[in-house]
Amino acid sequence: MTTLALLGILDRWIAASIEWDALEPFTTIGIDEIALLKGHRDFVAVISALRADGDLHVLAVLPDRLKATVVAWLETIPAAIRERITTICTDIWEGYITAVQELLPQALIVIDRFHVARQYRNAVDELRKQEVRRLQQELPKAAQDDLKGTLWPFRKRAADLDEAEQARLHDLLAHSPTLQQAYTLREQLTTIFDTARSKKDGLRRIGFWRRRVEKSGLRCFDAFLKLLDSWLDLIANYFIDHQTSAFVEGLNNKLKVLKRRCYGLRNVVRLFQRLRLDLEGYRRFSLSRAVPPKCSGAHGNS
Repeated sequence: MTTLALLGILDRWIAASIEWDALEPFTTIGIDEIALLKGHRDFVAVISALRADGDLHVLAVLPDRLKATVVAWLETIPAAIRERITTICTDIWEGYITAVQELLPQALIVIDRFHVARQYRNAVDELRKQEVRRLQQELPKAAQDDLKGTLWPFRKRAADLDEAEQARLHDLLAHSPTLQQAYTLREQLTTIFDTARSKKDGLRRIGFWRRRVEKSGLRCFDAFLKLLDSWLDLIANYFIDHQTSAFVEGLNNKLKVLKRRCYGLRNVVRLFQRLRLDLEGYRRFSLSRAVPPKCSGAHGNS
């Protein structure tokens, strides 16, 4: 079967954009992005809906993550559906956030906890790299063995370490009180996200944590503290219902696998169609189904 024939089948069975009338009710939307080419910054925005029963639906794959592009797509949501949306889980990207504030003012915006964690954990990991380079120059050769095999014990959460990993991490931190201090602060912030009981409680504890960072004299958290200056209120919305963008990240993983299967896929319409086929194929199609749905044709080539 030729490529054109396969694309024709895809166009007959999978619409080129979301069919709002056929979509089950939902109240939560996730917005994130993925690079079409590894190492490049040609991001596409992936928008999905999470239903109360855990069902996931891809709503759109946008050609970029510009605010104007997101606003234009949000305007296509029928008014009745738009009014029912109560929660938006998003990456830390101003274009997404301001677009949602303009078009969905009633929705609670939750900056994803795991995107926040990536920021402060990467900051501490950069300090680890600096300290390891310093220790490799300063420690006696025999003591340098303590630095080996410490990357993953350091990056993993403390609760997930086995005894051998705990020992390797202990040896590393014993050589660097500065790194020990940063590691402790990192784990304390993770504990706050794990255990805060309300937004008020989360804000209060993050405030205490911030003061400890400022008193420590550590500079590795400087960029993260600026992020808190800009987005703390939306970050703290996580503590209301502990909502995250984990469902969007799962969708992004599917998209990465799909790109590898297709040896690259640059057309966002085809990305949307094939992602919907992966997510909904088993649910939507059966041997007894004889007539394809009425779909508007996709434009462009794969």
